[in-house]
Amino acid sequence: MEIKHLQTFLTAAKTLNFTQTAKILDYAQSSITAQIKSLEDELGTTLFERLGKRIYLTKAGIELTQYAEKIIQLDEEMRYAVTGDSELNAFLTIGAQESQCTYRLPRILKAFKQLHPQVELIFKPVHASEIAKNLLQTDHLDLAFITDTRKIMSTLYTETLLEEDLVLVVSPTHHLNHTEKLSLEEIAQETILLTEKGCSYRTQFENKLQQEGIFPRHIIEFVSIEAIKQCVIAELGISLLPKMVVEKELISGTLIELPIALNLNPIYTEIAWHKDKNIPPYLNDFIQIVRQEYKSF
Repeated sequence: MEIKHLQTFLTAAKTLNFTQTAKILDYAQSSITAQIKSLEDELGTTLFERLGKRIYLTKAGIELTQYAEKIIQLDEEMRYAVTGDSELNAFLTIGAQESQCTYRLPRILKAFKQLHPQVELIFKPVHASEIAKNLLQTDHLDLAFITDTRKIMSTLYTETLLEEDLVLVVSPTHHLNHTEKLSLEEIAQETILLTEKGCSYRTQFENKLQQEGIFPRHIIEFVSIEAIKQCVIAELGISLLPKMVVEKELISGTLIELPIALNLNPIYTEIAWHKDKNIPPYLNDFIQIVRQEYKSF
């Protein structure tokens, strides 16, 4: 039984998609199929159930994932003991919302790659904290950045990095910019540009309006924060965003913060991983880099 085949199997078990597995591992899809078939022949059982265009792990496949992880971990320990290199074929899968991806992670990832150039980083943007939590619990992510209110989850370890400031912003030429003090009723009369549903601060904002019996006249939903910013600058509406994503625009004057106290619950950025997660040295180093870098944000 080849370690390479087990690594391919584990990647396929996480993605449940042979095409995506081939892209991640940089193999031809036919090679992925052949490696899985070789494992199934050697074990004398079916590991994946193929239903139409989708695949699912069989009971035997679920069982194998546990042993494959142990075998690969033992192989890494052996290589480290013999050669001093524990990072051959090592993967680190990170999840985060777009705001973290764009404005904070590049510096962290650069520092990590300088320290661990052999570790392959797989980055997964996740727009909602609940999605990140589910991916952590199903072992599809090694670590995630979660931006949300503090919530205790028995299966996850979470560590708070910092509290995020939320601001309502408009173009400096928008008519609301000349208002000294705004109410939620006035905000609701405007076109509001928001992130996708499931975003923690959007959910809070909408809940706040509903509690006050206020219903926005017009909402436009975007998948991209950069698109929201450009549309606000073009005076298409107003938006609620983390301050970190508009700091440059607020300094340059291309966006203006509106004078209103929303009284929302604090939003925090946290790192999280499964409590039962094995923490190899390179993942521990990643966590240490994150802690150090976030002190300067």
